[in-house]
Amino acid sequence: MSDSMNISGIGQIAIAIADLDKAVYFYEKILKLEKLFDVPPNMAFFRCGDVRLMLTTLQGPEHDHNTSVIYYRVTDIEIIFDELRALQVDIERKPGKAATMEDHELWIGFVRDPDGNLVGLMEEKPLA
Repeated sequence: MSDSMNISGIGQIAIAIADLDKAVYFYEKILKLEKLFDVPPNMAFFRCGDVRLMLTTLQGPEHDHNTSVIYYRVTDIEIIFDELRALQVDIERKPGKAATMEDHELWIGFVRDPDGNLVGLMEEKPLA
């Protein structure tokens, strides 16, 4: 593999929740985390140091919500996925734009590790 796989840290952790309103109250009012933004109708995002927490209701197969999903920060996400595909890594979802923020687009894609765990790769692409 080339040097394209350049994970620079954990960018986000997804926490599966059953009730968004109750979870938002807990993380914002009880734990006092800074709420960053919502993606209606089923996601809320918080700052926890340099890591973003995503509260989310069931978004896919139920077995993917048995553990949290860690999103690793990368650059050149499309090139990385091409290389992962060539290495026959199980691609769950090719990268795509998940949201547009004030200063960047958030691109996310998913692969499976050898045990079938969902692994997120994310790139924050600056707006031109």
